[in-house]
Amino acid sequence: MPYKEKVIEKKYFSIGEVAEMLDVATSLIRFWESEFDIIKPKKNRKGNRQFTKEDIDHVKLIYHLVKEKGYTLQGAKDLLKNGNDTLKEKIEIIDSLKKIKNFLKEIRAKFA
Repeated sequence: MPYKEKVIEKKYFSIGEVAEMLDVATSLIRFWESEFDIIKPKKNRKGNRQFTKEDIDHVKLIYHLVKEKGYTLQGAKDLLKNGNDTLKEKIEIIDSLKKIKNFLKEIRAKFA
């Protein structure tokens, strides 16, 4: 019986890793953390932030609203307070479409 390698998924991500995912400064994520109560990363004994996938989804949601849609911080807060569930679904769809787009670009590049 062949050995199957188990894929280990990371449980926590550092603020640097989250910042790199979104191509923003860590200071921006710390600022958003102080402004939005939906961003609540755990902190280890040293005080380093540990972001879960759910925390990252919240940061992505705020990024989408503020950076891509052009909402003010107050506008984003109001929207999050009133329509969080449908907004999350839309963000998930957008993320999926971006992944598909990148995949198709890779295929086109291979055959170009």
